[in-house]
Amino acid sequence: MNMELQRLAEATKATVVFVTHAISEAVFLADRVVLLSARPGRIRSITQVPAPRPRSLEVTAEPDFQAKVLELRRQLTEDEERVAGDGGVSE
Repeated sequence: MNMELQRLAEATKATVVFVTHAISEAVFLADRVVLLSARPGRIRSITQVPAPRPRSLEVTAEPDFQAKVLELRRQLTEDEERVAGDGGVSE
């Protein structure tokens, strides 16, 4: 499905807003990943993904791809720890 979505977006030149919980999927499909914070959901970061298009599945094995995934995962973990430390209550 990811390859087909990428193909359709390229063929139509459409802007696509894609929502997912899969970090690697977001990095594979996106030019920018907007990471939302835990409660309340606010923009935590916007990460550029400079990988050229079209992207093949081999890009997922590249160090730059893995580094983006790990950085986003680290940010999510920080948010989860912060919310847990607040007893689930956010400012």
